[in-house]
Amino acid sequence: MDLAKKWNGELINADSRQVYKGMDIATNKISSSDVIKKDINDEIVYFSDNIPIYLLDIVNPDENFSLAEYKKIALGKIESTHNRNKLPILVGGTGLYISAIVDNLDIPAAPPDENLRKQLEQKNTEELFGALQKIDFISAEIIGPDNKRKIIRALEVYKTTGKPFSSQRKKGKPLFNILQIGIKTERKYLYENIDKRVDGMMENGLMEETEKLLKKYDSNLPAMSGIGYKEIGSYLQKEISLEEAIQQIKFHTHQYARRQMTWFKRDGRINWIENYQEAEKFVEKFIK
Repeated sequence: MDLAKKWNGELINADSRQVYKGMDIATNKISSSDVIKKDINDEIVYFSDNIPIYLLDIVNPDENFSLAEYKKIALGKIESTHNRNKLPILVGGTGLYISAIVDNLDIPAAPPDENLRKQLEQKNTEELFGALQKIDFISAEIIGPDNKRKIIRALEVYKTTGKPFSSQRKKGKPLFNILQIGIKTERKYLYENIDKRVDGMMENGLMEETEKLLKKYDSNLPAMSGIGYKEIGSYLQKEISLEEAIQQIKFHTHQYARRQMTWFKRDGRINWIENYQEAEKFVEKFIK
């Protein structure tokens, strides 16, 4: 937000969970008191201190939303931001979303197969992950063992095209000049912050938000497998205690953070910073 204020910027979401409507607390969607939501041409745009934040709340939790769709919408938003002589700032932690833009990924054209998805949904995550490891070890390493939605999509692409998902994501010619900035945090403090955030999510109404979502949507939907909703959903279905649910959210978020760092550390183009002042210097040099 501070970089956007200084450099005439606009924010574009690159978080694969914050695209969903009604999923605010577990996704840590911006929720400060000054946030205003405006409906602009049938698109909900968040504004904070007059800085727009795009691609939040763009699909319902029961709608399919692919990487290819994200790339198309995000590129359109980047173009319109450029046309207003603004600086587009892509923000988020979903590595594949960011890579789709930064690397101009050529994404497999494999349309959703609803029958196949229903069959795969019947299997547990461990079984699906094992199947993915056998046919596409690279994708399995990137996705991890807990993201059922992405595991199913990788299996779907393989069964539809006959080729591993990882072998089909080819990099294209760069579309933009890009500066990448990553926030460097010691793991000890990262975990402490995660645990505080989870406690804050519970205080801010994660239980009530999950209950509201489950009244409207099936618990087996890919969107409902997100960290926070999955564990509280298990508590609400009396499968685990509330204490276990909270501990699982913290543990699963620790795991996800480790996978994020593994993903991003492979990219030598990322400039790692410890504070805002360092980020500002990188941006100033980049702009010049």
